[in-house]
Amino acid sequence: MQEIAEAALKRAIEVHHEFQRSGLEQVVAAAQLISRGLAAGGKLMAMGNGGSAADAQHLSAELVNRFLMERPGLPGIALTTDTSILTAVANDYDYNQVFSKQIKALAVDGDMVLGLSTSGRSPNVIAGLAAARQRGLATIGLTGRNSEAMGPLCDILIQVPSDETPRIQEMHAFSIHMICELVDLTLFGRSQ
Repeated sequence: MQEIAEAALKRAIEVHHEFQRSGLEQVVAAAQLISRGLAAGGKLMAMGNGGSAADAQHLSAELVNRFLMERPGLPGIALTTDTSILTAVANDYDYNQVFSKQIKALAVDGDMVLGLSTSGRSPNVIAGLAAARQRGLATIGLTGRNSEAMGPLCDILIQVPSDETPRIQEMHAFSIHMICELVDLTLFGRSQ
């Protein structure tokens, strides 16, 4: 067991080091884009499936409540939380439309959409990003090594250099925390 845990930690550290070289710039760019959008009155809508749905909710909670400093709430919505909408769309249409229909109904000019997919191939996340593009909204994607489907739909793509879901999710959590910290610092300055 100890060997398995040490091997997993070693892989995680390697992915973190590679991400420092290849992905951190996109995290900063995403925080800048989100800061500008929020300052201009837009809201951030986040979406994903499974663990990525939890990450979308985590991001929205940090924005609406607070992250590291006391500050006014920021408009963030996880498109993963309204079970009545999710089940109605999935039942009446198709699960692949659960995010795109919400974006079409709820988004206004100046909003931003963030999609999370560890595989980079989640059909409903891709449909949501496509709907956001059609509306002219800023788009951010968080994915793993595979980005062929998401990449063209994202203004900023945060790509984790791994194919291993746990390692990708660990870097997505770091990215979310870093985005929240940088947004807070940009909009509110350092806490006293």
